[in-house]
Amino acid sequence: MTVTGPKGFRAAGVAAGIKASGALDFTLVVNDGPLDVAAGVFTRNVIKAAPVLWSQEVLKQQKLKAVVLNSGGANAATGPGGFQDTHATAEKVAEVLGAGAIEVAVCSTGLIGERLPMAAVLSGVDSAVKALDTSPEAALNAATGVMTTDSKPKQAFAQHESGWSVGGFAKGAGMLAPNLATMLSVLTTDAVADKETLDRALRAATHITFDRLDVDGGTSTNDTVLVLASGASGVEPTETELTELLTKVSHDLVLQLRADSEGATKDVDVTVKGAASEADAIVVARTIAEDNLVKTALFGSDPNWGRIAMALGRAPARIDPETVSIAINGITLFAGGTTAEDRSAADLSGRAIDVVVDLGVGSDEATIYTTDLSHAYVEENSAYSS
Repeated sequence: MTVTGPKGFRAAGVAAGIKASGALDFTLVVNDGPLDVAAGVFTRNVIKAAPVLWSQEVLKQQKLKAVVLNSGGANAATGPGGFQDTHATAEKVAEVLGAGAIEVAVCSTGLIGERLPMAAVLSGVDSAVKALDTSPEAALNAATGVMTTDSKPKQAFAQHESGWSVGGFAKGAGMLAPNLATMLSVLTTDAVADKETLDRALRAATHITFDRLDVDGGTSTNDTVLVLASGASGVEPTETELTELLTKVSHDLVLQLRADSEGATKDVDVTVKGAASEADAIVVARTIAEDNLVKTALFGSDPNWGRIAMALGRAPARIDPETVSIAINGITLFAGGTTAEDRSAADLSGRAIDVVVDLGVGSDEATIYTTDLSHAYVEENSAYSS
């Protein structure tokens, strides 16, 4: 059970013919209520895809009946025509479901700069509506229909002891430095929640999950995370409970996204603690996570703490070289301004790598989830237009 695990939701994933391969490329998620409350977070990239611009407007009322998503084309940098295509897609979904276009969010992913084949998109709406179901198979197809360079669908589900639940899917394998959201993710919950509570809970959850994923420093034009609440469980959790379960599911999806990211051979947690502020902890951890010299060293299983020191030292944060320490996989290699343990003591032969930097100037901390930089990443992105 994932996106259709919570009560009140149906989903479908079909092959609309957007992808030349004939693979699943069109997804629809429908909220059957009784509530239609929704919230969303979107990319901070200034160049926003047409579906992002549309969905941002739609979410101002914080009500959604459905979300329609396609892979095989981002519909980004496509001008007024691309926005018209998004509007036409929402209108078609609304017409078939007996709803209003303003109740339909739209998401797209794929190559930037090309218009979508609208005949395929519009026929895909009809096919998806016919395939709508609550089954695990329908949920899996929905998660599969949004994939681009992903090798596998990403789904997650969690249930609270009082009976309500959160489910969802996400896609993304490259261009992952979301800055508020991920490539595309749809979350569902059958909890009873008002607009303001759902919005705050989603933002709190994404702040420490999707926003902390940074594979390659690329913030996509299409990044979107949506949450829909049906209220079908009849249970109204506290804001804390709602935030915790949304965070749990989002964190699960983030780890799946990282594990399947393009060319990755290492799963790397970069934790910065002892910072003067959370903002400082985030910027230092992100600077380390995005540094190519650090990432290539980790690819080579080399505990080269000097590269980490170099990266953190250029971050715009409060840093005192005499109080900084650097540990890799539990071994402190640098402290008090000089070498601590010999770097050979740190074993990086496994897939999991834990980098912990203590700035020693405060009490705040943050973790960024990243990967190494491999030959396969370069090869894949030199061959695939994104």
